[in-house]
Order: sequence, then C-alpha cells, then structure tokens
Amino acid sequence: MTAPRDIPLRKIDHVRFFVGNARQSAFFYRNAYGFEVVAYAGLETKVRNEAGYVLRQGGITFVLQSPLRPNHPEASRLILHGDGVADIALSVDDVRLAYNLAVERGAVGVVGPKALEDEHGVYEYATIRAYGDTTHTFVNRDRYHGAFAPGYVAIDPERYSPATYHPAGLLAIDHIVGNVEEGRMNERVDIYRTVLGFEQLVSFDDKDISTEYSALMSKVVQGGAGRIKFPINEPARGRRRSQIDEYVDFYGGAGVQHIALATNDIVKTVRALRANDVSFLRVPRTYYDSLLDRVGPIKEDVAELADLGILVDRDDEGYMLQIFTKPVQDRPTLFFEIIERHGSKSFGKGNFKALFEAIEREQSLRGTL
Repeated sequence: MTAPRDIPLRKIDHVRFFVGNARQSAFFYRNAYGFEVVAYAGLETKVRNEAGYVLRQGGITFVLQSPLRPNHPEASRLILHGDGVADIALSVDDVRLAYNLAVERGAVGVVGPKALEDEHGVYEYATIRAYGDTTHTFVNRDRYHGAFAPGYVAIDPERYSPATYHPAGLLAIDHIVGNVEEGRMNERVDIYRTVLGFEQLVSFDDKDISTEYSALMSKVVQGGAGRIKFPINEPARGRRRSQIDEYVDFYGGAGVQHIALATNDIVKTVRALRANDVSFLRVPRTYYDSLLDRVGPIKEDVAELADLGILVDRDDEGYMLQIFTKPVQDRPTLFFEIIERHGSKSFGKGNFKALFEAIEREQSLRGTL
C-alpha cells in the first residue's frame, strides 16, 4: 500500500492581523516592539478595499490589514473580535498539492489555489480554515521577488522612515497558541494531525495548569520538521472563570491567544521593550528566592531576572527563559511571549502556577475572574 503523501510544510511564512487602523497599528509595533515597516498596500497601490502594512524583525513577518469600506468581506470581524490574528500563513513547496491534500483529509477550504502575478513574479496561495474563523494560508513565493506580494510596494519614507526604527532583538516565531471553546481541544488537535500531518508533542491537563480558582488544558502539535508549533488550549472546570473563558468571551470565539517570539538575549530584549513602554505580567518576588534550587545553574544573573520579571524553567535538555506581555489591546485577548531557549524544548511547565496566578490578578482587576 502506498504511504500517504505529506503536506509539504516549510515554516510559518507570516502572521496576518486584521485591525481597525493598520497605519496606527504599524506605528505601535514599530515603536513598541522594534519592527521595521517594509511594505505597504492601499489606495496608492490600486488596492481599493483595504490597507496593509508588512513589518519584519529577524525572521518574523507580520502583516497588518484594515478595511477601507464597511462592505469589506472581513469588516464585521472587527466588531466581533476587535484587533486580532486572522491568518497564520505556512510556507509550502507546492500550494496546489498542500491545499488538495488538506481538503481531501477533511479541511474546510476557504480560497482555492490562486496565482497572483506582477512585474516581480508569481505569488501562489490557498487558504483553509483553522479554528474559529482563523485560517491557514499555504504560500509559495519561490517565483516571487517583490516587497511582499502583488499589490504591496516597498515602504515610502514619507509614510514611515525605515532608517529610524530600533529593533529589539526578536529573531523568530517560536510558537503560536490558540484558544478554543471547552470540549473542542481534542477535535482541533486531531484535525492538525490527520489533515496537516502534525504530531502531538506534549499535553498538559488541569493538574498541570491550575490555581486555586481556575484551570485549563493544553496540547501542543508540531509540523514542518518541528519548525511549526501550535499549542491548543481549552478551559477546564474551576471555581471561577479561567483566562481561556475570558478570552473566548471577549474575542467572540476561538482564536490566537498569544505569539511567542524568540530572542537570543532576553535580558537585552526585555530592557528594550520596557523602555518602549511594553507592559509585562509580574510574578511575586518570592518566585526568585528558590529559583536556582528548582532549575539549577544558569548563566543569567538571578537579581537581573527578578528585576525584569523573567521566568525560568528547565527540562531534560536544558533551560529556557520566558516573559509574557499584557494584552496589546483593550480587550483581554491577544498578547505576546518573549522566549530564549538554552536547549530546552519545553513550554515552561514549572512556571504555569506562578504565571496563571499573575493572569488571575489581572482578571480580578478587570472584574472578569
């Protein structure tokens, strides 16, 4: 019997955000997170229904899009979700093959294989549904050499001056976390496994991720030879509403909860982000009293980590450092994680209790716990 063909996944190509004002959001991510604004699409480039900005830092590409008219096909998602991630694009060897195999295996097709062409070459893409109304777009740009995609042009310094941005040392997307409704986690994990050929990397239950008041469950799937990692969370029964319940309520359904961004110097990166007024969650200072007893020797100075609020965890392969921002919009939905790995492939299991208690303190302030 012939073995099933693999979906030819390479890596995360870009993350597309749908926001209320792309120009202002680009200013925020440029000045707060150190992204360079590299390309633009809009009325001046003959794109009539939306404006878009492409931002890059290291190997990370964000695309920020806003509707220009109320009849834009996605305009209503701003009322439902507010600003958030609409699409996680995956680079593939063959768009048509990836799309056809995914649909054959049960994926919901959104946009069939298409090829856009301009003077810079051919950009190929196709889109399937992920969770909620979040999508995955298969992208191949092997034959495209423009600024980003047809309709986009290199940024005009009159709009944003590329020479004045200050990168924060962010290098790559480590993982992207999705929140789904109670009882839907296993279903979504199974779809990633059967449709895209992902493997389950690790799972956490309510005994691993719980506090006095709330709990959640999570499973991590990975594909693209380990280059693409998607933890999927769902709420578990607790005495009060969990952070996942809060997210689903304010987002209006399942969606991307946070994006983990990798750095090779988390202390330098967090100092830069704090100087740019990025707000982070804080754990109690007592977390650091027995840190070395719990994680063993690390090269970083514990006093400096405590000053910045950076968490540390260790597994059999090494240690990792991480810190989480507060939500980047008024709704308590999307936020970011900054992560530095020293061999560890874990997701910070040893930090779960301290982290989620910090989130609950924020929920209590919002009156949503």
